[in-house]
Amino acid sequence: MKLYDFPIIRILLFFVLGIVLSYYFPIAVATVLYFVLIVLGIYAFVYFKTRNVFEPKRKFGIALYVTFLILGYFTNTIHTDASFKNHYSHFESLYQNENEIILIIRDKLKNTKKHNRYYAQIESINNKHYQGRILLNIQKNDIASNLISGTRIKVKSCLVKNFKVNNPNQFDYNKYLETKNIYAQVFVRTEAIFINQTPVKDLYYYVSKFRNTISENLTKKNFKKEELAVVMALILGQQQDISPEIIRDYQFAGAVHILSVSGLHVGFILLFVTFLLSPFPNTKRYNTIRLSITLVLLWLFAIIAGLSPSVLRATTMFSFVATGMYLKRHTNTYHTIAVSLFIILLFEPHFLFDVGFQLSYLALLFIIWVQPLLKGVWEPKNKIVNYFWEILTVSFAAQIGTMPLSLYYFHQFPGLFFVTNLILIPFMTIIMILGVLLVILAYFNIAPYVLLISVEKCITTVNFFIKKIASAESFIIQNIPFNLVLLILSFVCIICLIVYFEKPNYKKLVLGLTSILFLQLGFIYTFYNSFEKDELIVYSVSKNNLITIRKGENVSLYQSNPTNKEDYGFKTVQSYLTANFLKISKIATLKNILFFKNKKILIVDNEKILHISFSPDIAIIANSPKINLERTLNKLKPKQVIATNTNYKNFVLQLEATCKKLKIQFHSTYNDGFFKLD
Repeated sequence: MKLYDFPIIRILLFFVLGIVLSYYFPIAVATVLYFVLIVLGIYAFVYFKTRNVFEPKRKFGIALYVTFLILGYFTNTIHTDASFKNHYSHFESLYQNENEIILIIRDKLKNTKKHNRYYAQIESINNKHYQGRILLNIQKNDIASNLISGTRIKVKSCLVKNFKVNNPNQFDYNKYLETKNIYAQVFVRTEAIFINQTPVKDLYYYVSKFRNTISENLTKKNFKKEELAVVMALILGQQQDISPEIIRDYQFAGAVHILSVSGLHVGFILLFVTFLLSPFPNTKRYNTIRLSITLVLLWLFAIIAGLSPSVLRATTMFSFVATGMYLKRHTNTYHTIAVSLFIILLFEPHFLFDVGFQLSYLALLFIIWVQPLLKGVWEPKNKIVNYFWEILTVSFAAQIGTMPLSLYYFHQFPGLFFVTNLILIPFMTIIMILGVLLVILAYFNIAPYVLLISVEKCITTVNFFIKKIASAESFIIQNIPFNLVLLILSFVCIICLIVYFEKPNYKKLVLGLTSILFLQLGFIYTFYNSFEKDELIVYSVSKNNLITIRKGENVSLYQSNPTNKEDYGFKTVQSYLTANFLKISKIATLKNILFFKNKKILIVDNEKILHISFSPDIAIIANSPKINLERTLNKLKPKQVIATNTNYKNFVLQLEATCKKLKIQFHSTYNDGFFKLD
């Protein structure tokens, strides 16, 4: 049976399409509800009219798929907090004035240099009920670092809208936060916080207390800090305390997925629980008891691990696997994946836009589809060799499926990923079994010294190998150009080639070769289209004036403080270079006069530069020069003024007001982001 023959697959595709349409083309909740009622009415009418007709029910099928399309749209709409009238994002005054805000801490995030960060739920603002989640940034101190989920706090601050993308082709953190229903941030000092001593004792609170108790008890027993951070990530899904250096090493080694609780971890939990329950008699009654215990323990682990997208995906799927296993019923794996995806998206449609969620499902799908093909290439008779061969084939199958998406999001490829998995997975078996036992005993503060040392040494060994693999930088390919067109063509090519290798024939060969040809044409078109552009960009960078001039494939980088390729300026430009298949051909000190497409550009960073004999088309004001703004602009008569981030904020406000008075077009890289002239 073909994959598309499963009704749940077709229903899921239309449901997902509805979610995507709702995300990019949102409309009011009431309007969506009217559509839902109308479509359900049409569906009911078609169903009752065709239920006794013994012929292909095309009308019923169309009605069914349209119904799930609208249900997908409705599901995403009602799960988007900003769709509701009392959401804080609809009240502009909250962003302009200081407010008294009562918040409930929901989750702790990785800290920045200056702030402890949390996701928080708004309970009220100025004693009025508002709906929504925010990102809470608290000035670093001992009190702020010890807040747990469920803590209710009162702060005095104004809401700050999420920062938009300031420079071209950068990661859109604003869009990322919106997929988590967060549309604003709050920045507060310690003295502006009042902590309510009576927390909200919900599920989040008790899970947070559980994690904190384990962390505190292991710290008291002198468990190494770096190893403890890895244990908290592997078993409890908490990555906040992992150092940037360790995360970088895992990324370069192609093992960063290990630090996020996912299918690998949940699979180990299922195997471990199954082993512990194996003494139960193999009867219908005891199978029901075993299934109940297994499901409870799997979901308890998922809750403790934070119910992240990858955890939910893995736990939901393995719940179906466990049900089929204990009830002795054959379950089609593709059917199980589709059902688990449908259930998760029904309750959390925003997970569809989570990168980890996408990579997780792709990896799982390709492991199930491609791994048997790779495994069939060679069947070693030695059990040990066969064990490592299976690890290798699973690694390659997952990498084949996720590589295009990884290149699209991260623009890098770890060449030694298979070596990493050959070393890591055997260790993971030991770490997961001992680690689960350790955290349970640590909660009761009875973890034996031997167990502590064993887990610590295993993690130290893993970190050592990961660091060694990551240090082989020649095998880590970075800054790989990859866009949406190449992403789609790559998946088409991979799917066509796999279909051919499953059952080779002439038609599939032609299809595979055609897909390769289209992929090559996609690369040629992308390169040609990219190299035809000429543009000048003024970047939004603090403490440095940064401009690039692009002429075809050549990019000149101008900085007021040029250093080397490792400096902040070059890193800022790198995302732009990668996205457009470009490289820096020249790095130079920024001069006061630039010419681009017959336009004269003057950089005004001191009063001396005003002694010029021409009127510039564009004046770039930098470093808050000590000049009379109105007199200077009247003399220069520019058509447009650009204020860079190197100016003081008050100076920029004065400059904006002066430009408005003189009717000169104004752009601030601090408020408006980068400026592009093409």
